[in-house]
Amino acid sequence: TGKKPHRCSDCGKRFTSSSGIKIHQRFHTGEKPYCCGQCGKRFTSSSCIKIHQRIHTREKPYGCAQCGKSFVNSCNLTAHQRTHTGEKPYGCAQCGKSYFTSSHLTAHHRIHTGEKPYSCDQCGKSFVNSCNLTAHQRTHTGEKPYSCDQCGKSYCQSGQLTVHQRTHTGEKPYSCDQCGRSFSTSNYLTVHQRTHTGENPLCDQCGKSFTTSGYLTIHLRTHTGEKSYSCDRCGKSFTQPNSLNIHKRTHTGEGILPFPCVSDL
Repeated sequence: TGKKPHRCSDCGKRFTSSSGIKIHQRFHTGEKPYCCGQCGKRFTSSSCIKIHQRIHTREKPYGCAQCGKSFVNSCNLTAHQRTHTGEKPYGCAQCGKSYFTSSHLTAHHRIHTGEKPYSCDQCGKSFVNSCNLTAHQRTHTGEKPYSCDQCGKSYCQSGQLTVHQRTHTGEKPYSCDQCGRSFSTSNYLTVHQRTHTGENPLCDQCGKSFTTSGYLTIHLRTHTGEKSYSCDRCGKSFTQPNSLNIHKRTHTGEGILPFPCVSDL
């Protein structure tokens, strides 16, 4: 412990400097003293807000040598480079599933523990990571801060914008190691790989199988009765975000599509 003399009393994690543990402890207290002057989003450290502000300036100083794609920070570049190499160095000791980043593994562990430490202060819904909470909170505010510079379409999350931009570029960075077929997202690749393995996520209550974990999550609400998506005008609740979007058109008078879009699920 000589190299990391500072220990967090909440979780036991150790740090080399007093400033490091001070920033870390803000994850426990919820303190976010650094505020972005452009969008009001708050952060735990000056380095985090500096990286965030690149979203507004469109600065992406870290470039991939293989495909030229650029990123706002070195961590995102490292994770992206693993889509080329296929490396997933972070493995779950309980189920063996592997991930590109340690943060993805940490969030995955909460599936086993049931821990959801990030709660919405408007409706009380909880999430396994802060990114999912931030995206959820935008269902209350309607905020879509990430816009495509080619067509103007806006999104709640930067990852959604990245995936959308591939419809313009044709980029498909995720390749199947069995047949070589390529996909625009890792989720599409995972679903495709099940055609080789025959594996599908199962409902532990009724045994029904699904092609994606997202569809399983929606199905589970038929057992729990959970309706997480509420209309801010009349209070009516829905199990799926696309059902809420369709309902909102009854207030705005906007034309209703005959079928919900699968990509909205």
